[in-house]
Amino acid sequence: MSGILYVTGTPIGNLSDLSPRAAKTLEEVDFIAAEDTRVTLKLLNHLGIKKPMVSYFEHNKRERGEMICARIEQGENCAIVTDAGMPCISDPGEDLIRLCAERGIKTVVIPGPSAVIAALAVSGLSTGRFTFEGFLSVNKKSRAEHLDSLKNERRTMIFYEAPHKLPATLNDFYSVFGDRKLTIARELTKLHEEVIRTTTARAAEELSDGSVRGEIVLVLEGCSQEPEGESFTLSDAVALAKELQRGGMKATEAAKSAAAQTGFKKNEIYKELII
Repeated sequence: MSGILYVTGTPIGNLSDLSPRAAKTLEEVDFIAAEDTRVTLKLLNHLGIKKPMVSYFEHNKRERGEMICARIEQGENCAIVTDAGMPCISDPGEDLIRLCAERGIKTVVIPGPSAVIAALAVSGLSTGRFTFEGFLSVNKKSRAEHLDSLKNERRTMIFYEAPHKLPATLNDFYSVFGDRKLTIARELTKLHEEVIRTTTARAAEELSDGSVRGEIVLVLEGCSQEPEGESFTLSDAVALAKELQRGGMKATEAAKSAAAQTGFKKNEIYKELII
């Protein structure tokens, strides 16, 4: 008889957030598939649990996925965990779930903490509709295309970001989206937890010095619904760009930001700025 894969949420920082059901599951399964066995070992030691583990991460997921499924099909029960939070959310675990679905293996979810939902809940922004965008690409072209595709997104947007990439992201946000509400949630559930409610303009100016550290989630206000019939002229777009320049922004970036907010082409606005 085939076993079961338990998709098990683990704490994103505070070990007290692990549910009794999750602890019981980790204790009772035959083995654990972990993103980083060293990280999971710390959790198991905290719980006083000794359990066989196999590593399952981005670069070995295909080979290990087949092996894990084979063991489950032979009757073993497995818990898949990530280093922090829910497996499969911006995580290679989604491939293992897909493989189990293809092979008819039963999956059971053991819900747990999620940095996405935790950050949204304390953001102070609209929670009725939202979209999770994960990490932005380090490839400039892919990154630009991703952000450009979201400039008219009306739902609240949630991103993960690494601290060393945050300054560039804050500048990109202001350049692409203009001035909007932004919440920066860092080190959620940990000792130095901080929730910074600001705007893209203030964040680009005040927080681009690399001082914000730790695990970071960005919650960005969606595009506001424009009143029906409202439109911008090229003069409006140029005036906006000039205002951004007076605030210290370079002409190219001011033109880009004004273009995102008004719908005119960046080159059109830039041409007027340098006349």
